[in-house]
Amino acid sequence: MINISQNVTLEDKELEWQFVRSSGAGGQHINKVSTAAQLSFDINQSSLPDFYKQKLLAKADHRITQSGKIIIKCQQSRSQDFNRQLALEQFIELVKSVTIVAKKRIPTRATKNSQKRRVDAKKQRGATKALRQNKSRFE
Repeated sequence: MINISQNVTLEDKELEWQFVRSSGAGGQHINKVSTAAQLSFDINQSSLPDFYKQKLLAKADHRITQSGKIIIKCQQSRSQDFNRQLALEQFIELVKSVTIVAKKRIPTRATKNSQKRRVDAKKQRGATKALRQNKSRFE
């Protein structure tokens, strides 16, 4: 069983594991051993509550396909077991992330003094640039 939260758990059989060859440097050993772990999870066919399903499908994340599958590939380690654990942790974090509600932004207004400081700084900058101009060119 995979614990997402106190109320939400998933069975291990809902996750599909595939072990593939890692990319990158690694010498002769890399061409023989499949150490990269690839996790696949079908959101629509899962036992997740509807709230989680809707939020996950609406989330803009490169690990979620348009067909509604989560695919996480982990190849950080040479150990297949360690890569599997890392992929599972990433999966749990991704599913947990949909429960976090962003704080509503309260719009604020610029103070009179800050507006005055901004305009004064612009005038000062313009005056500095005006002094740099070659006046004889225009006469």
